[in-house]
Amino acid sequence: MKNKAKIFGSALGALMILAAPAMATEGYGDCKLFGKAGTEQIEPAVPGQFTVVINLPAVGEFNGDTPETITSGREFCMAVNIAHRLGLDKVVLKNASFDSIVAGQNKAFDVAFALISVTEPRKKVVDFSTPYARGAFGLATRADSDLDETSVKQAKLGTQAGTIMVDWAQENLPDAQLSVFDDTGAMFTALAAGSVDVVMTDISVVLGQVANSNGRLKVVGQFAGGRDTAGIYPKGAEQAKVIDKIIADMAADGTLAALEEEYLAAARGGLKPEDVPVWAH
Repeated sequence: MKNKAKIFGSALGALMILAAPAMATEGYGDCKLFGKAGTEQIEPAVPGQFTVVINLPAVGEFNGDTPETITSGREFCMAVNIAHRLGLDKVVLKNASFDSIVAGQNKAFDVAFALISVTEPRKKVVDFSTPYARGAFGLATRADSDLDETSVKQAKLGTQAGTIMVDWAQENLPDAQLSVFDDTGAMFTALAAGSVDVVMTDISVVLGQVANSNGRLKVVGQFAGGRDTAGIYPKGAEQAKVIDKIIADMAADGTLAALEEEYLAAARGGLKPEDVPVWAH
């Protein structure tokens, strides 16, 4: 996709023009609905439904252990509100590995949401939506750890396969002992078990996982190495232009900001990205 504006959900001014939400209907979980139904139209990949590829676990973004149990979350309710404006009253989630999503290996879906960073190599195999957030690399350790900005450079570091953080860590933290995990669940399990000293992934995920750890984990820092966060379409997908317009509309009318405030603030347990110290590398 070309010439996409950077559209994020954190503009406070947009909240001032946001209309009161409708309550969700069956098939939309617990999401609040903003805007009018059926203002846009696509031919969905699967008739009668809006199909979204995701990567679990994703606390705050998709709240639930399986696609069938998810009823809330920032990215989930983004998808629900897109479906609402498309006049589709059913959202179906398909869990997939992050590697397969960014490699363009999934079929029969309308969009993928998984806190995906926009990169030039990925553009060769998938099309990106209009960006809706900006990422940073958050760092979590066990609560009793004394890891700091210096010791992280030689630590046992875990991150997720397929993410831009693998190459970033190899380039910027060459003395760290890097372990790569298939998903965030396995990565945080390894951290809790002591197999790694620290894990690194999107700051939003880190804050959510730490808030849900019952005090076993803590956030210690972040690296400002993130990029634009966007959805993914199958290469050449015809629905891209319409969904991009809806994302732009949701940024302009305050929907994205409202969803970020409602679901990410709650999932983070009061922690904010701007409160986490930015470390040098």
